[in-house]
Amino acid sequence: MNPIERAGLTLLHRLDPETAHSLSLRALQAGLAPLPGPFNSPRLQTTLAGLSLMNPIGLAAGYDKNATTIAALSRAGFGFIEVGAATPRPQQGNPKPRLFRLTEDRAAINRFGFNNDGADAIAVRLKARPRTQVPVGLNLGAGKDSPDRAADFARVLALCGPHVDFATVNVSSPNTERLRDLQGRAALTALLSGVMATNATLPRPIPIFLKIAPDLTDDDLAEIAEVALASGLAGIIATNTTLDRPPLKSTHASEKGGLSGAPLFEKSTRTLARLSQLTMGKLPLIGVGGIATPKQAYAKIKAGASAVQFYTAMVYDGLSLVTDLAKGLDALLARDGHTAVSAAIATDRAAWL
Repeated sequence: MNPIERAGLTLLHRLDPETAHSLSLRALQAGLAPLPGPFNSPRLQTTLAGLSLMNPIGLAAGYDKNATTIAALSRAGFGFIEVGAATPRPQQGNPKPRLFRLTEDRAAINRFGFNNDGADAIAVRLKARPRTQVPVGLNLGAGKDSPDRAADFARVLALCGPHVDFATVNVSSPNTERLRDLQGRAALTALLSGVMATNATLPRPIPIFLKIAPDLTDDDLAEIAEVALASGLAGIIATNTTLDRPPLKSTHASEKGGLSGAPLFEKSTRTLARLSQLTMGKLPLIGVGGIATPKQAYAKIKAGASAVQFYTAMVYDGLSLVTDLAKGLDALLARDGHTAVSAAIATDRAAWL
């Protein structure tokens, strides 16, 4: 981390987390934040559900909720970017405060509740975004008070799908009441049927991913794997935040919401490995949860991920972490004699089962 970035993070950490989040986005929009740019290596170039990636390091949804900062983020060194979540209509989300830094645990708890500007406004920004080599995807959400949440996902896809490279069905946020109920077999099958039918009507159908929770039983995961394989999904993102509370040091440990960051790493990676086993390598998986070092990114890949995403670690290590992860992952692949990311996928899955 360079001195300018370190000073910026120190300043942001003096502010409440949601204000700091907003200011970091404004700094990127204004060109005030240092952007490390891409680290290029043939070893890191890979494909994900037909998408060409310069590297397998992605930005998870939740940072750029309203697709306002895509141009800058595309120059930050990510291999792919996911924005959102977007819901059909604008919504304020849950009451503040709703974001908490757990500095001692290198973690965060949020209970945002899909606050966003709505699909119409987000679609306008996505249409106007610069087209670069970095694929951009949208996380699809459902309205808090919607009478038909399953239909909301298809509605957002219809509006925004023509302007993105992939989309993610997010039925795993813990902050919209009963949203996770949509992960059950019958509800998920019906929901995905509507989404895939809408995708088929787009001028250019795109890869559709499903983002799941880490708080699932083996039986739950088996059902999700079966539905995913039967539905035509392009892949699965494992995982979202957790409602569990492992031992934590921070005074904010008892706050309600989804826990992300370092404490999530082991649980999310075990879920990823089990899902890799269940899908038998037939679906690409994206590993998310607790990544802050190249070794952890590599562990996700060896557990079964084709690519990875992170977000919370940026709160503590800044955007320079993108390049650090890419360089470190490249070195680890070289150390183990791998000439491509794909050669390392699921090579150590058994260790997590």
